[in-house]
Amino acid sequence: MLTLVTGATGQVGRRLVPRLLRSADPGERLRVLVRDAARGEHLAALGAEVLVGDLRDAEVLGRATAGVDAVVNVAAAFRGVPDDEARAVNHDAAVELGRAAAASGVGRFVQVSTGLVYGAGRGRPLVESDETVPGTHLWGAYPESKWEAERALARLDGLRDLRIARLPFVYGEGDPHLTDVMAWAPRWPAMQRLHMGHHLDVAQGLRRLLYAPGARGVYNIADDAPVTTVDLFLLNGRPVPREVQDRETPDPWHGVMSTDRVRRELGYRPLVPSVWTARDAGLL
Repeated sequence: MLTLVTGATGQVGRRLVPRLLRSADPGERLRVLVRDAARGEHLAALGAEVLVGDLRDAEVLGRATAGVDAVVNVAAAFRGVPDDEARAVNHDAAVELGRAAAASGVGRFVQVSTGLVYGAGRGRPLVESDETVPGTHLWGAYPESKWEAERALARLDGLRDLRIARLPFVYGEGDPHLTDVMAWAPRWPAMQRLHMGHHLDVAQGLRRLLYAPGARGVYNIADDAPVTTVDLFLLNGRPVPREVQDRETPDPWHGVMSTDRVRRELGYRPLVPSVWTARDAGLL
């Protein structure tokens, strides 16, 4: 089995690829697509086949998918990039990768998406069959482009086995995400919750989607304990501003995802059930 992973040097990819290599069965191979050869050197040293090129180059995509059995599209553009770049990577390039995969006869395509595609909350945990309701304070070019990519990939002829992973707020193992969130947290209500997922569990969930026979469609991947805005301040050792405490949240379930399907069908169980567990275990 030859698997192609895009976004291999990003925050998720750089932690996922070594785990896939370590757990690979004899004869399994991993190809990674990177834009910067130097950043791919450590992956090559671990045993990955490194292909240098841009995800937005159609010619590169043909070479990247040639002879491949499965694709895991981890590549994403968000946080601080212009909206047109986010759409070019998250939607346009993802769809072109899907077309290239179909043309190359790739049997399985795992698209990494985000729980933000649900948009507005429902007053309960979000399930995979919920329709997207655009809007609210977390909506923008990133979730919109990921949502559109999901829909476009599902309509592509030739993608026989499409699996979509909707990720939560990903953190851990030195990822600055947990610190970066403080740029936005002061604008959120105190009881607004954020669903989390440690890199260990993101890798676990993606690996299950990649290998499980019969998996199909959308799966939410997250931990067992969404945190509040107040928790984020406490985790970062910062006082909670008065204006945060004074704000009310219209739906405390906004962004909270049900993981029942991935647990029931694929046997997923969080190795790091909460960010507090990660903190106490030294896994932040």
